[in-house]
Amino acid sequence: MENAMPPATKPANRHADIGAMTFERALKELEHIVGRLERGDVELEESITIYERGEALKDHCDRLLKQAEAKVEKLTLGAGGMPTGTEPFRAD
Repeated sequence: MENAMPPATKPANRHADIGAMTFERALKELEHIVGRLERGDVELEESITIYERGEALKDHCDRLLKQAEAKVEKLTLGAGGMPTGTEPFRAD
């Protein structure tokens, strides 16, 4: 009988814990992963595994940044320099 390989787990399922992370915690873990990969102190198989986790962390950070950006509003000032209201923030 041949050795059956288990079905591939989707990265989203494999890294389900990331969805509950704060931006700061996810970024800190991502920086740790990048440091380990840059130093080359992990074997190939583990490098692949932590690289995939790093991709999931990066995607999570990107989503959180986009959500935060959508909430940011820019103050509008009138001719006298007094605030007159707000408008959606647009990154230039």
